[in-house]
Amino acid sequence: MDASQLPAWIIATQWASRLILILLGGLSIWSVSIMIDRARAFKPFGEKRGLGEAEKFIIARDWAGLQTWSKASPHLVAKTLEAALSTGSRDPESVDRAVRSYLALEKTRLERGLTALATLGSNAPFIGLFGTVLGIIQAFGSLANSSNTSSVMSGISEALVATAVGLFVAIPAVIAYNVFSRRLRLALVECESLRDLYLSRIGQPTAGGA
Repeated sequence: MDASQLPAWIIATQWASRLILILLGGLSIWSVSIMIDRARAFKPFGEKRGLGEAEKFIIARDWAGLQTWSKASPHLVAKTLEAALSTGSRDPESVDRAVRSYLALEKTRLERGLTALATLGSNAPFIGLFGTVLGIIQAFGSLANSSNTSSVMSGISEALVATAVGLFVAIPAVIAYNVFSRRLRLALVECESLRDLYLSRIGQPTAGGA
């Protein structure tokens, strides 16, 4: 049967399933763009060199050496210690408030886009499944109006593509979300650990530092 002879609801269902595939393609591009953006934002987190050195500076109360190190390193831990040193205070409570404020702002900045990845990872398969259901409805609707079973089977196989595309969008999004969330969580633990070490040493004599 010619497409123009099909009932309007079958044609509408066919177009709806195609629009879902287009939507999934757009979501895939959006997901990749978020991954690239977050990869750039988290790039300094791979810079682990010198964290042990920073701990030695704090234990030795060498604030001048710690300041030099913190300015040279791009890691979140270094920038956290730089924020603590920039207060110019030796009062643990005021320094702690300054560092907590800095980490809260950085956490918000670094988490940007992660919620979208989590949402795509959990919902893209259902969007694909919805497209598949619409495609199967359209295929069986065509079967009721035509004796050409080969075209119906072809329609069902095309409908299943929507589920595959949904998984194609979801799986990388879930992996990226887990990787970036773990990096952020570990970095925050390191920041809080060195912050507490720093707070336990300030206000005491320095080892020749500022």
